[in-house]
Amino acid sequence: MIRVFTSTLLFSLALIFATNASATTLVAKPAPKPVPHCQVPCGIYTDQLRFESMLEDTKTIAKSIGAINDFASSAGEGQMSGTSINQVSRWVTTKEDHASHIQEVMASYFFAQRIKADHKDYTGQLASAHRVIVAAMKAKQAADPATAGALKEAIYDFYRAYEGKEPDFSEGE
Repeated sequence: MIRVFTSTLLFSLALIFATNASATTLVAKPAPKPVPHCQVPCGIYTDQLRFESMLEDTKTIAKSIGAINDFASSAGEGQMSGTSINQVSRWVTTKEDHASHIQEVMASYFFAQRIKADHKDYTGQLASAHRVIVAAMKAKQAADPATAGALKEAIYDFYRAYEGKEPDFSEGE
């Protein structure tokens, strides 16, 4: 009796997931990342933290690109398995998630809240912020280590335009 019930339950669940796109979507989606701080006019801003977070994302993107390229090299030598394919797909997803997070920070925090139209270098801030968003997009599109380097430089350039000084971030782990 229990065996029949279990089989029926498993069959029913399989049928639900096979026919219900929303159930599949719910299971497949990762947990949403938090949006940078808030858009309530609370007056609490941590610009330095945002820059450090984006640079940390950039390090993860660079590491992901390295892992993807290592996989590509070993696949060319015939060393491919289900586990390695699974791992490379996870690295690709990680790379894209971190690039998306940078774009989110730029849009939701800097564009929406921090870049002000009355700033003396408003145009320079907008242009350099746009370059960060484009560099993050290019990091999603490619597995070339140069894209991670270009993204890091774009973040530094935005820091210069935004803060008006040279960046001084700890490069340690």
